Amino acid sequence: MAGVGSEKVFENDTVIVWNFTLEPGACTPVHTHEHSYMWYAIQGAPLQIFDEAGQDLGTFDVPTGAVYSLKLQDGFLEVLSDVGKGARVPATHKARNAGSTPYREVLVEYK
Repeated sequence: MAGVGSEKVFENDTVIVWNFTLEPGACTPVHTHEHSYMWYAIQGAPLQIFDEAGQDLGTFDVPTGAVYSLKLQDGFLEVLSDVGKGARVPATHKARNAGSTPYREVLVEYK
């Protein structure tokens, strides 16, 4: 997932830990998740998700303090956590902060 996190803060043989910030109205680049992962929303915001062709897949409300767990399988990410459980998005996508405040998270990829 290189290039998506604002800062890689740790990596070992089993995990990569990212600090991630997305300003209001800003978009991530199109990226492909290569691992299952989890994240903790330090400062939540609504995230609008787009597939690699730019098609709007909907807005995912991410509340402050929420913890999400996502499983990578067959080119899709499936939310396993209670918040958003069962939601699926393509592993290759981009996100836009559709809120009016910065979005901040800590993301942990499982190698």
